[in-house]
Amino acid sequence: MAEELILQRCDLELETNGHDHHTADLCQDKLVIRRGQPFRLTLHFEGRGYEASVDNLTFSAVTGPAPSEEAGTKARFPLSDAVEEGAWTATVVDQQDCVLSLQFSTPASAPIGLYRLSLEASTGYQGSSFVLAHFTLLFNAWCPADAVYLDSEEERREYVLTQQGFIYQGSAKFINRIPWNFGQFEDEILDICLTLLDVNPKFLKNSSRDCSRRSSPVYVGRVVSVMVNCNDDNGVLQGRWDNNYADGISPMYWIGSVDILRRWKKYSCQQVKYGQCWVFAAVACTVLRCLGVPTRVVTNFNSAHDQNSNLLIEYFHDKDGVLQRDKSEMIWNFHCWVESWMSRPDLQPGYEGWQALDPTPQEKSEGTYCCGPVPVRAIKEGDLSTKYDAPFVFAEVNADVVDWIQHEDGSVHKSINRSQVVGLNISTKSVGRDERQDITHNYKYPEGSQEERDAFTRANHLNKLATKEETGVAMRIRVAQSMSMGSDFEVFAYINNDTAEERTCRLVLCARTVSYNGVLGPECGTKDLLNLILEPFSENSIPLRILYEKYGDYLTESNLIKVQGLLIEPAANSYVLAHRDIYLENPEIKIRVLGEPKQNRKLVAEVSMQNPLSVPLIGCCFTVEGAGLTKEQLRVEISDPVEAGEVVKVRVDLLPLHVGLNKLVVNFESDKLKSVKGFRNIIIGPP
Repeated sequence: MAEELILQRCDLELETNGHDHHTADLCQDKLVIRRGQPFRLTLHFEGRGYEASVDNLTFSAVTGPAPSEEAGTKARFPLSDAVEEGAWTATVVDQQDCVLSLQFSTPASAPIGLYRLSLEASTGYQGSSFVLAHFTLLFNAWCPADAVYLDSEEERREYVLTQQGFIYQGSAKFINRIPWNFGQFEDEILDICLTLLDVNPKFLKNSSRDCSRRSSPVYVGRVVSVMVNCNDDNGVLQGRWDNNYADGISPMYWIGSVDILRRWKKYSCQQVKYGQCWVFAAVACTVLRCLGVPTRVVTNFNSAHDQNSNLLIEYFHDKDGVLQRDKSEMIWNFHCWVESWMSRPDLQPGYEGWQALDPTPQEKSEGTYCCGPVPVRAIKEGDLSTKYDAPFVFAEVNADVVDWIQHEDGSVHKSINRSQVVGLNISTKSVGRDERQDITHNYKYPEGSQEERDAFTRANHLNKLATKEETGVAMRIRVAQSMSMGSDFEVFAYINNDTAEERTCRLVLCARTVSYNGVLGPECGTKDLLNLILEPFSENSIPLRILYEKYGDYLTESNLIKVQGLLIEPAANSYVLAHRDIYLENPEIKIRVLGEPKQNRKLVAEVSMQNPLSVPLIGCCFTVEGAGLTKEQLRVEISDPVEAGEVVKVRVDLLPLHVGLNKLVVNFESDKLKSVKGFRNIIIGPP
C-alpha cells in the first residue's frame, strides 16, 4: 500500500500570477487574482510525489463566514484533465519528482472577496487535508465573461489600474482641475476595502446572502455607495458643508483617498471628518477600482438638487433680489459622483455600460443614503422607471429653473433668467492624458433638440416645453478672462434693449461669497441704480468693482463669488435676473525634481509657491503624497510668516517604488490661503 501523500509547502507563484492578473502591486506578500482567469500554484510534497493511479486530489474554495455550494460561496472540485468553462477547475501543468504544478480556473461569476483554498489528498483508505492558500478574488475587466468586461486596453489601464487623476471643480465658465491620489494599490488599501464590505449593514444582517451577492458589480456598487458615507452605518466619511471644520479636517484639504481610508481603519471604522461631494466620489472611485470595477469621477456643473421630484428648481427672491433660503431648492456650482462600467442583466438590453453611482448623502434610496447604479443611457432617454434612483440623477442634469420675485403683500412674479442652465460641461479625465473630457452628450441630447424634448416627455415633465417669456430686454454678467486670488477686479452687467422704446429701470447688482453647494455668504460688492435709462436698441455696460479687502475674510475654500443682477422695470412689472459664478485662481505650486528618477533610489522634490496676497501668510504647511513615490503622506510646516510677494520653498525626500509614470500631489494651507493644489508627473526609470 502506497504511503500517505504529505504536502511540504505550496508556492503561490506571486510574481507570475501578479503579472498575469494585473495585480503585481497587490501581490507583494499575498495572492490577489481576478475571476474568470487561470492562476498557478506549485505543490511540493514530502517523501514521494503525486501518482495519478494512486492518489485522489480534491480541492475546495470557500469565502465568507458560512460558505455553501447553494449560495455560490463554496466549491468542491477534483483534479481534472481539462478546464471546464465557467466552473472551478484544477489541472496539471507540469510534474517533476515531488513537485506538482497546477493551474486553477475560477468562474467569471464567482463572488469577489477573500477565499481559502484547501486540498484533500486520499491514498486508499488514508487521507489528509491541507490549506494551500488564502487569496483575494477581484472583478476582471480583462475577461469577456465578466460583468465588468471592458474591451479597450487603454480604458482598462485608466479606469482600473491608474492610481492618480484629476477632479474638476470651479464654475461652468471657469473649470478648475485638482489632482487626486486614488492609490488603490497602496499598502493596506485592499484589506480596508474588504473590511468596508464586511461592516456593511447587509452583511451584518445576513452574511451568507451578502457574500453570495458579491458576484454582482451592481450589488457591490450599491454597497460602496452606502458605505463611503456614514449616515446609516460605520461608513467612511462624514459630510459637512458649513465651513466649520475645527474638530476634523476641511474637505478641501484632502489630496488623496489613501490617508482617508487608513484613518478610517486605524480608528476602528469611526467616520473620518469631513467630506464633500468630490471627496465621497474620489474615495468610492478608489474602492471600486481596487475591487476591479472600472470607475471614473465625473463632475456636473450647475447641478440641481430636486427635493420634491417635480424636476423643477424654484428660487424665491425678495423685491431686491435677495434669495429666501427657507423656500428655495438648491443648484450646486458643481457636483461630483462616479461612473462604473458594468452589464445590467437586471434591466432591458441597451442599459449596460457606464452607470452613475453617487455616495454623497443627499436623499434616501430604499431607506438608506445611497444613489445608483443607474445607467447613464437611461438618464439620456428620460426613462425614469429604471433602477436605481433615475429621477434624482435626471433632475441633477436636466431640471428646469424658475425664479420668483416675492413682494411684501405676498404676490409673486416670475422673472426671466437665461443665465441658469442646469447640467453643463459634465467632465471627467481623458483616457491616458491629463486633459478634460466633456461627456455631457452621454447624459442629455442637445438643448432644444427633438430628442431632448422626447426625453422630457418620457420623463413626464412639461415645464421645459413652455415658451420662454420675452420682454425685449436682456442682461448678462461678464468678467475678465481670469481673476486671481487676492486681486481687486471688475465685473460688468451688460444690458441690451432690443426694442424701439426707451425703458426706465432699476438695476440691483450684488456680489456675495458662495460655497460650491450654493450657500451664500456676506456681500462683497453692491450697486443700486434707481433710474437707469435704456435707450432704444442700445447696449449698456455697468461695472461693479469687487475688492479683496471686502471678500478676503469671507471667501470659502471653494474660491467662489456669485454676482447677481436684478433689472426691474416698474412700468411693465417685469423682472430680468442674471448671475455669474466667478472662480478665483490660486497661485501656482511649482515642483522641481532633483536627481535622476530611478526605481528604489532616493529622490528630492523641491516645492515652492509665491504669496499672491498683500498680507503675510501664517501657519503655512505643505502636504505631499503620491502612489509609488511616498510610503505615506509627508507634511512640512513652516514656522515663519511668509511675507507678501515672498516665495516659500521646501524639500521632501521621495523613494520611487514603481517604474513608469507617477504623480506627486501637493496641498498648501495657511491662515489666509487654503487648499492650494499642485502636481508634477514624474517618470521613474528602471534601477
